[in-house]
Amino acid sequence: MKNITSRAWTGLALASAAAVILTGCAAAPTETAAPEPTVDYLACAVSDEGSWNDKSFNQSVYEGLQKSEAELGVQIADAESATPDDFAPNLQAMIDQGCDITIAVGFNLVDAVNAAAEANPDMNFVTIDGWSNGATNLKPVNYAMNQSSYLAGYLAAAQSTTKVVGTYGGMQIPAVTDFMTGFYYGAMAWGTDNSADVTVVGWDPATETGDFIGDFTPNSGTSKTIAAGQIEAGADVLFPVGGDQFGAASEAITEAGIDGRMIGVDKDIANTSPEYAEWILTSAEKRMTLAVFDIIKAIAIDGGAFTGDVYLGTLENGGTALSAITNYSGATAQADVEAKLAELQAGIIDGSINPLG
Repeated sequence: MKNITSRAWTGLALASAAAVILTGCAAAPTETAAPEPTVDYLACAVSDEGSWNDKSFNQSVYEGLQKSEAELGVQIADAESATPDDFAPNLQAMIDQGCDITIAVGFNLVDAVNAAAEANPDMNFVTIDGWSNGATNLKPVNYAMNQSSYLAGYLAAAQSTTKVVGTYGGMQIPAVTDFMTGFYYGAMAWGTDNSADVTVVGWDPATETGDFIGDFTPNSGTSKTIAAGQIEAGADVLFPVGGDQFGAASEAITEAGIDGRMIGVDKDIANTSPEYAEWILTSAEKRMTLAVFDIIKAIAIDGGAFTGDVYLGTLENGGTALSAITNYSGATAQADVEAKLAELQAGIIDGSINPLG
């Protein structure tokens, strides 16, 4: 197990405990003093590989946990996973603490959290980017990331001077390729609208082949190599879908000497990682912080019953969206591009546009 942290209370007395077992992975984001809990409810989370401060999906969920503690007064506990071997024991650690709800972050935990839910029918679980095998005490939280990524692809093609744009993923799993497929068809739509040839390197939805790092290690050498290869193929806008790959991609852009751009994922990267802001065109946000907070609030504060119904984040409900556009220098005026993106978004919401082709 890796980095198990809890904050529990009895009456008005607060006790804090943190345990670190093994070493080698970054700890959770720096915490300020925890507020006095006022609600007898323990909300817990187990990370995917990496760390809570991955500037991506792990961190988004962790911030939802922190927001719930600060604004709702619930207690929280978490366990950080260094490798897949940590998933089951970390979930068990949350079960042993008596968590009222345990959130498993990422597609990779789906088997472990389904097993935990089936073995503990009186406890409630949430799977981010996963699914339930039928357990009514397991709530899937998923996102139609193809929707915001379609808009991102359209914008990327509008920005590109070469009309070659690139995307690559951490691993070839549905939670990743959903971004890449939407991006592909959005870029192709710009080409159709403007009678221009657009090429997307790194992913072909028809053959389901493309460029993948193989894991979600931040800013790996493999990530930089893939980015450099896509730039060599002509890409001047990159869409890395693998957590924090923006250091690797920006290095590849800089070393190639091109006026390149990147599109962020999961969070508003221009704001959360200002060191990359000069390259960021926009981000396809997966608003997990909001979903985690809303689920906890609905039960702990509003008194709602836990259900295993799927939560799907969409453009319509604000679960996903594009961040503000920055560093745009395409031939079409930005105001015109933004107006077109608004039109496309409306079409996706009303069903007249299919972002999956």
